[in-house]
Order: sequence, then structure tokens, then C-alpha cells
Amino acid sequence: MSESSKVAIVAALEREVWPLVKDWPTTQRQHQGRAFKFFEHEGAVLVCGGVGSEAARRAAEAIIVLYKPARVISAGFAGGLDPTLRAGHALTPRLVIDAGDGSRTDSGSGAGVLVSFAAVADSEQKASLAQAYGADVVDMEAAAVSRCARAHGIQFTACKVVSDSRDQRLPPAGRFVGSDGTFQSFRFLAHVAMRPWLWAGVGQLARNSSIAAQSLCKRLAESTQ
Repeated sequence: MSESSKVAIVAALEREVWPLVKDWPTTQRQHQGRAFKFFEHEGAVLVCGGVGSEAARRAAEAIIVLYKPARVISAGFAGGLDPTLRAGHALTPRLVIDAGDGSRTDSGSGAGVLVSFAAVADSEQKASLAQAYGADVVDMEAAAVSRCARAHGIQFTACKVVSDSRDQRLPPAGRFVGSDGTFQSFRFLAHVAMRPWLWAGVGQLARNSSIAAQSLCKRLAESTQ
């Protein structure tokens, strides 16, 4: 398959897509002074750019410029805004809304609404976002990836899986995201270890994340065939 017919996948963290890419060959390439690790398999290439819109934008720009794909997928975990959605629920939202400026991307396929928010949304923020945008799920990256794809005239879709339901109480994970989008796992675990009241919630989140990763990778495998 030629580079121009590749499907490019932009995720945030490797743990979200590890069941899919664990056996894929990797390539280190540079773009605008930054090093990126690309997972490649047949007609697909995947990069994990980090958490947040700026990290996603950089990764999307790199994968588009270096691989010239025909389609870009923003893939990863999302928080449920619809109270009926539980961990592992996969969806391909048709509409992606940027909560920062209200801009919208209609992918032309799929169903439902995804809103991209600037921070990890807690249960109160989820309720507000659901009311304001009529959205089903929330993430931090899809709007940035969609904007980049649109700027290059490339087809865009999102593939998201619920990792935390609307009412689930989340640990303060957002404060452990570095300025480059990396998640500082050791600092987070050290923080949690000293606070036993967080243990149950973190354990539930870990279980839900495992369920979500399996569901996401199954959907991505279908999407790239």
C-alpha cells in the first residue's frame, strides 16, 4: 500500500492502543525538531502524541507531513456525558465540537457528538458540557486533530471509547500531565499511594481503562482493514 493511501491514527497514550500495536514495528522520525515514534502495520500508521490539544496537534501535523495519509483518525479514551454510557462503549461521533471556540467538524459518517475540552472533565464539568453541547462524550484531542486534517484537506474521523462514566469520580490526573503532553505516571502513583481514600477510585479507573483499551483496539482494527 502506498503512503498516500495509508490510514493515520493519532492517539494520546500508548496504554490506550497497546493491545493493537504491541506487535507492530516502530520507526523513530523527526518533525520540526521533535522526535516521534510511529507504529506501522500494512496500511496503517499510528503515533501517540500525548495528552491535550497542543500535543495532539503536533502529532497530527507530523504524521500527515511525514506519511501523507488518505485518512486521519483521532483515537482514544473519552469520558461519558450520556449517563447511559459505560466503560467500553465505542463510538464514531459524526460531529466534533471544540469547547474552546465552538468550532465544529462534521465527519460525514458515524453518529453522536464529541466535545473536546481543555482539561480532564470531572463529573460536574461533564454535566455542564452535556447540557451546553448535547454531546455524548468528551475528550481533549479530537478537535485539534480534526482541525489539522481539515487544513491539509484530508478525511477525518474519530474513534473513541468511554473509559469513565458521567458520574464516576476521577482522581486528580490532570495535574500530572506535563507541558509536552506526557503523563507523569510515577508522580501520580506516588500521590495516590499517600492518599488511601483515592485507592478505590484509581482501581476502578484502571479496570475501566483495560476494558476501554480492548474495545478501542477492536474497533480500530476493524476501521483499518
